[in-house]
Amino acid sequence: MNAGRLAAAFTAALLLGASLMAQTPAPGTQTVTPKREQHMEKRAERQQKRVAQGVASGSLTPKETARIERKEAKIDRDIVKAEADGKVTKKEAGKIQREQNRASRQIKRQKHDAQTR
Repeated sequence: MNAGRLAAAFTAALLLGASLMAQTPAPGTQTVTPKREQHMEKRAERQQKRVAQGVASGSLTPKETARIERKEAKIDRDIVKAEADGKVTKKEAGKIQREQNRASRQIKRQKHDAQTR
């Protein structure tokens, strides 16, 4: 594995780990997450896995990966902001779902374009 691929894979793994840790509650705290919040968080995790798979396979370039990760980080911040008051409204959930839909389409387009590392 050349140094560029190794660096890109390491960066993707680091970003994936950081985003998953940010969503994991502290040990010993038991929270009941309502259905909307669970759905948003699980979808964010699935999209992160898709990005990591794209990096590992070489179908995402480092630049594409960075762009997608910035968008995913914004979505994660929006989820945290929506959950801050303890309840995610339908309006907040709809906004986040639209953002996740756009991000999902971007991931698909970037993974299947002709660019590779």
